[in-house]
Amino acid sequence: MNLLSHLQSPADLRQLPREQLRPLADELRAYLLDSVSKTGGHLSSNLGTVELTVALHYVFNTPHDRLVWDVGHQTYPHKILTGRRDQMATLRQRHGLSGFPRRDESEFDAFGTAHSSTSISAALGMALAARQKGEQRHAVAIIGDGAMTAGMAFEALNNAGVADCNLLVVLNDNDMSISPPVGALNRYLAQLMSGRFYATAREMGKQVLKGAPSPLVHLAKRFEEQAKHLISPITLFEKFGFNYVGPIDGHDLDALIPTLQNLKHLSGPQFLHVVTKKGQGYHFAEADPVAYHGPGKFDPAQGLKPPATAPKTTFTQVFGQWLCDMAQADPRLVGITPAMREGSGMVEFHRQFPDRYHDVGIAEQHALTFAAGLACEGLKPVVAIYSTFLQRAYDQLIHDVALQKLPMVLALDRAGIVGADGATHAGLFDIAFLRCVPHVSVACPADEDECRKLLTTAYQQDHAVAVRYPRGAGVGRSVEPGLQALPFATGEVRRQGTRIAILAFGTLLYPALDVGDALEATVANMRWAKPLDTELVLKLAREHQALVTVEEGAIAGGAGSAVLECLAAHGLAVPVLQLGIGDVLTEHGDPATLLSEYGLDAKGMEQSIRRRFAPDNIIPLRA
Repeated sequence: MNLLSHLQSPADLRQLPREQLRPLADELRAYLLDSVSKTGGHLSSNLGTVELTVALHYVFNTPHDRLVWDVGHQTYPHKILTGRRDQMATLRQRHGLSGFPRRDESEFDAFGTAHSSTSISAALGMALAARQKGEQRHAVAIIGDGAMTAGMAFEALNNAGVADCNLLVVLNDNDMSISPPVGALNRYLAQLMSGRFYATAREMGKQVLKGAPSPLVHLAKRFEEQAKHLISPITLFEKFGFNYVGPIDGHDLDALIPTLQNLKHLSGPQFLHVVTKKGQGYHFAEADPVAYHGPGKFDPAQGLKPPATAPKTTFTQVFGQWLCDMAQADPRLVGITPAMREGSGMVEFHRQFPDRYHDVGIAEQHALTFAAGLACEGLKPVVAIYSTFLQRAYDQLIHDVALQKLPMVLALDRAGIVGADGATHAGLFDIAFLRCVPHVSVACPADEDECRKLLTTAYQQDHAVAVRYPRGAGVGRSVEPGLQALPFATGEVRRQGTRIAILAFGTLLYPALDVGDALEATVANMRWAKPLDTELVLKLAREHQALVTVEEGAIAGGAGSAVLECLAAHGLAVPVLQLGIGDVLTEHGDPATLLSEYGLDAKGMEQSIRRRFAPDNIIPLRA
């Protein structure tokens, strides 16, 4: 039976008899595994949401009813069922399918996501908009247990619990095993509690007790809570004003579909707790869901195998080793991560220093203020956070860290273009939004060895210092052991030339050196976007006819802008070409391809410089 190939949209899915949904889910899981093994991408989370996705599209009239997927890395089954099956071979590739929901990709992607904990807020907005416009539609937020740790999710729950609208929150709990109560009896009771009888009885009770003495009302409420406790956990969500149902087995379509159908016909905010298993149906992923969270290409029959040749050391690994070494040298160091232990390279630190390791969950705002509290007491926090996620803690950075001039290191992984994850994960704005904040410095290492040394430099300062480094490996420069620091706010000239000076910030130094050879230009490794090495900038400006700034980040407000501000402050009028990312949002794709597309490889830089300065005879025309 090949059911999947005959489905072009959820409308086709809703025409299937219930008994065919289980075979369809099996086909969908097999197709998903085969597809991701050829392209790479998120796997464990998607294997865990197959049945839930089928059930949601079967019960709700999508796209008229809105599905909002929190984070969205678990939406591959959703994409397959909504007419994009044949495009899965292009997943996360340039001009191909995004790895996350995108409104401009499909009408079934109701809301663009990738950062966590936004789904309830967005779905509530959609539900209240429908009410205001007099439209009969449902809004469903699907959120994971990890995303529920963020404050924004609870802000949304607090707002939604008093709203009169058709909102359903589905908690996809994949971090716990299904306990014995989650079985046939629990399935029956969940359906009972989500049905009209329970809701009607509850409402009738309210009417009967209207005007009754308050002690009687209180007693009845206590009785209701105690009765409900017998069949479902009394949870925080009930206190927020939601009708809580669950937990139920998120892989059991015979539990999911009737429960969702019942909840669909209830008014007011509803909360369904489903339990799923990451990697469901693929034994390698079930055994190690972390390893299969975002694998590259692999053979499904063999599973993930170590590469034949050892890969280059990544910047993340450099940070992880430095963190352990610095912690060994200084007992004041504490390491903090907002739920990115593996991604930020903190596994070994956690093993060696468990009492000095803090995973605060997906709570970037809390991470910064928590670090500030530690710093107030004389400890030395190191916050490992992706550049794109630091954006979520901007207020805390300013108000709780900078205003109090508290010392900490912000290890900004995934700075610059990140590749397959696309615009939502690109770290393009950190220089611009950090540079304007007093008592915050920004270091831009050019390679692996310099990254380690600048981390040490950052740690020695008495204020907050961000060290930004890209995803993956650099040029492969060997890393010197020890904890040697580099001079604070000081760059260096790496190649002496004439007429043009190229000021490189970060890893683009190396293609800039190639350009320097081609154009006989001076090349400086600036190292710091803030404080700028003003002395070096002014010297280069006075000795050359033009300057070129190069950075893997937004041009507006970036390191090149700092150079322009420096020149203006000292009354120097020197032509400056700024190379970086313009007023665009980068797409997903291979990082090298993207750098070339945005003119930030050696060839692109040289072409831009020739185009700008050859007509002025600052550089000679190519022979």
